[in-house]
Amino acid sequence: MIPDNQEEQRLLIAEYVLGLHRGEQAVEIERWLAEDEQAARQAAYWREHWVGAAELLEPARLPPGLWRRLARETGIAVPWWRGLWQSTPAWRFASAALLVALVLAVGPLRQPAPVYTVVLQAPGEAAQPGWRITVADNGDLQLTPLAQQADYRADRSVQFWTLENNAEGPRSLGLVEPGRSLVIPAEQVGVESGQLFELTLEPPGGSPEPRPTGPVLFIGRAVAL
Repeated sequence: MIPDNQEEQRLLIAEYVLGLHRGEQAVEIERWLAEDEQAARQAAYWREHWVGAAELLEPARLPPGLWRRLARETGIAVPWWRGLWQSTPAWRFASAALLVALVLAVGPLRQPAPVYTVVLQAPGEAAQPGWRITVADNGDLQLTPLAQQADYRADRSVQFWTLENNAEGPRSLGLVEPGRSLVIPAEQVGVESGQLFELTLEPPGGSPEPRPTGPVLFIGRAVAL
């Protein structure tokens, strides 16, 4: 049954796009998306969101035992080396040996830095993503448009902001040309989980104040993957 609560509907659509619903429940959701334009827009948003997040993740090795399961279900023999390839003890030994060699060669290994992404949406419109922010391996921040951008008046500028510290207030990251990507060097901005980013409409050349003065066009917070 499709819930009446909008937040529950949004969660249901996100789960459906991830493939967590099957059978009659999936059929009911598909019928709902075909009949409800707003729900269909939310599904499109979640597909774009998950695709963007997946692009930032490293491929994962198949779990141990999968080849043996495939062999049982298909009747096809598994090569002897496949079992060794998927052998947990063998991989533990090889991984431990490699780790020791790396530590001896380059010193203790550091934990990988978290990867962040941000989806900027029009205020009050959860199904209307307008921009996506990703952080490269070298720390550079890239702002990328996700949808057709509105034509703003020639006497107005779109300005990019972030809020790293509530006590210091928002900080400008420069002007943005609608529909065009923008790269901010790592030395100019750091990203932490929950950090706020927004685009505002300002006078020509940007805000006359060290803070936004115009309406917020898109807003979002950083999420660690």
